[in-house]
Amino acid sequence: MTENRNLFCFGLGFTTTTLGRELLAQGWTVSGTTRNGQKADALKAEGFDVVLLDKEGLTPCSKPFQQIEDRLEQASHVLVSAPPNETGDPVIAPFSGVLASLASKMTWLGYLSTIGVYGEHHGAWIDETAEHYPVTRRSQWRQLAELQWQGLAADTALPLHIFRLPGIYGPGRNQMVTLQKGKSRRLVKEGQVFNRIHVQDIAQVLRASMKQVSPGEIYNISDDLPTPPQDVVVFAAELLGMKPPPVVRYEDADLTPMARSFYGECKRVENKKIKQELGVRLKYPTYKEGLTALHGQSKSD
Repeated sequence: MTENRNLFCFGLGFTTTTLGRELLAQGWTVSGTTRNGQKADALKAEGFDVVLLDKEGLTPCSKPFQQIEDRLEQASHVLVSAPPNETGDPVIAPFSGVLASLASKMTWLGYLSTIGVYGEHHGAWIDETAEHYPVTRRSQWRQLAELQWQGLAADTALPLHIFRLPGIYGPGRNQMVTLQKGKSRRLVKEGQVFNRIHVQDIAQVLRASMKQVSPGEIYNISDDLPTPPQDVVVFAAELLGMKPPPVVRYEDADLTPMARSFYGECKRVENKKIKQELGVRLKYPTYKEGLTALHGQSKSD
């Protein structure tokens, strides 16, 4: 009997398209949603089966809803990366009934969340069992969305897996690109560190989880080296042969309320679980390996 290898993504973004390309190369069927017509055309050219969302909303009578329902009925794996809002996850309300009806034949369901749900831990090392003190509004929405998915999974036996992500970087989206665009700042706040992760390592973890299905599990997908953000800026500038931007003290910085709240939390996120339980060996364990590889790729392009 041939294994069903069919992934549907709620939201074909940076991470899901990276995973999707890898799965397409392995013979999978990969479908998903986007609101961008140009992006839809480009992804279709790569082999993705794309549902273009419109502004009408996802009512059961709408064409996009029916297209998504058709694809969900064929999917063995479902990945949710749609951003939350004040009501939580936007997929839950329109599709909870459809997903519940398909739970018994679904192999794997992944939800992409954020380490922001942990909030402020004063620089301490934390793992997946840490208490939640979300600071930003978006992190609070993510926590609500996680609870909604966990509640739905408890009621329907959906094979839910939650993945908490830090700052994501990769091709076309990294500190070198920001520097070259003249938009980088070397903002310094004493004691501040952030985790980050290369998009290919996220895809690696998701593929490993699909092979080792364990409903109800939560995984941090983070690198090995939580780092002050200004160190990453300096390293990226060195790779480019550029002078790094001047230091700006956090106290003196002109920041939006959202950006300032982002700096209001500090933690060091453990990633032992993905290594011990999923057998993952990070391709880019720190930003240095990741940025160096991206720099080499850009030179060869």
